[in-house]
Amino acid sequence: MKTILKAVATAAVIAAVPGVASAQKAPGAVIVTIDTQKVYADCNACKAAQTQLQTQAQQIQQLAQSLGQPIQTEAEAIQKAAGGKAPDAALQARIQALETKQTAANQQLQQRQQQFQRNRAYVAQQIGQKLNPIISQVMTARGANLAVDTGATLAASSSLDVTNDVLAQLNTQLPSVSTTAPAAPAPASR
Repeated sequence: MKTILKAVATAAVIAAVPGVASAQKAPGAVIVTIDTQKVYADCNACKAAQTQLQTQAQQIQQLAQSLGQPIQTEAEAIQKAAGGKAPDAALQARIQALETKQTAANQQLQQRQQQFQRNRAYVAQQIGQKLNPIISQVMTARGANLAVDTGATLAASSSLDVTNDVLAQLNTQLPSVSTTAPAAPAPASR
């Protein structure tokens, strides 16, 4: 009997205190959808950055070709000079010099590729830093409490789509981005 009275008393207290019972419920979802692929493809800063990044990628390709061609030519010359025989001391020296050039070229390309990856990440970081607050602002303006990427939905009404609102604000607040990342931090010395 005491257990039943405790349960009834607890239920009465919960019902009497406003907000206690409703604290258990989540608010109804008010959803907006955003096509982030469209945002990244159509924002002015994104387009300009993409063009600059493509130029950087082409420069890396051209560097690879300009470094690789002389190495390939020298490798073919060494192979021809060897003629299937064991290399003599002079040929060994040429092989070693070629390997040194190849290592240096690979290091140079690797550094440029790492810088390119840092540049891409830096562009994404700058856009993300502006995009997330803009999405929050648009959500607030629309009275929404949930934003979903259209790529993550099976179906949604077009009235939920706020992509153009987000895109317009992003173009206003982020007219351009830098495509050159800050220098990589120096490795810590021990």
